[in-house]
Amino acid sequence: MAGRGVPDEYLDGYADLLAAAAATGRRLTRDELDSRRALGERAAEAGYGLRVLVGAHLAAARANWPSTASESSLAAVEQAVDAFAEGYERAQLLAVRQEEAARREFIDDLLYGRSDLGLLAERAERFGLRLSHVHAVAVARGESGYDEGDAVPREVERALIGRFGDRSILVTTKDGRLVCVAPGDQDDVLAYFAKRAHAATEGGQVAVGRPRPGPGGVVHSYEEALNALDLAERLELDAPVLYAADLLVYPVLTRDRQAMADLVLSALGPLRRARGGAKPLLDTLTAYFDSGCVAAEAARRLSLSVRALTYRLDRIHRLTGANPADPVHRYMLQTAVIGARLLDWPAKEL
Repeated sequence: MAGRGVPDEYLDGYADLLAAAAATGRRLTRDELDSRRALGERAAEAGYGLRVLVGAHLAAARANWPSTASESSLAAVEQAVDAFAEGYERAQLLAVRQEEAARREFIDDLLYGRSDLGLLAERAERFGLRLSHVHAVAVARGESGYDEGDAVPREVERALIGRFGDRSILVTTKDGRLVCVAPGDQDDVLAYFAKRAHAATEGGQVAVGRPRPGPGGVVHSYEEALNALDLAERLELDAPVLYAADLLVYPVLTRDRQAMADLVLSALGPLRRARGGAKPLLDTLTAYFDSGCVAAEAARRLSLSVRALTYRLDRIHRLTGANPADPVHRYMLQTAVIGARLLDWPAKEL
């Protein structure tokens, strides 16, 4: 064994190089430097630390220092160690890139469910996940997209690790969004992710899918979170954190698109006869229902007087035959308003 527990094979030919440099005063040849780089790569792949390897080279130089040593001998040591370190770093860089590629491939397979679930579960353990357990997924979006190595994902990941340590948490990015996969029984992890992601993305919105069991459960929870963000955009929901479990009524309402379109046209179609079209009155109904049918609050949201709001509600009643203030009519109108927002009516013809 060479110095510091490094096998002699990683210093093969080193003493001869020093002796040749001392005898002739020459610099190392290209082949000799290539041999040092190759040994550096092998040492990195074997798992030895660079500090230990450099120390072994210096110890070997001292032990084999030629009696005719000159400045050329020091230059040879410098060249040899530099070439060895270059090969070592090249091997490490390749290993990092391979690890990143493997992680990216795993994340794609995990969130899209494209791999054999058994093999996916085996690969997941390498990244700290046990897919036999229940998991939930949170997704955050900001004004701009994010990649894996960007400052924002790193900031959020550091905060989670600093707070919870190793709790089988995976923080990554997908399609420009931040993604957190966490055990489904640890609501505090996803709540903290939502808080940190909202701040790091400067007010971005976060959606949390429901806990789901097994490898396929991650995909389902991820898709629920994405659908929640899509619903929030279409319905103009501005809550910083959305929970898919709280939005289940909307997929139910849109499951039969034709039935919903018929309801929208039947209940709200007459609003198109109003001066200015249907949209101002549709916005009035939206504000009225979003404010809990409190006229003063709805008027404030629309920057109207209460009298002007009341006039609009009366106009809606006359055009549609349905009174927004009447509990009997309210559910039908509110459902139609939700349908109109989901179907982007009246901007799009149904």
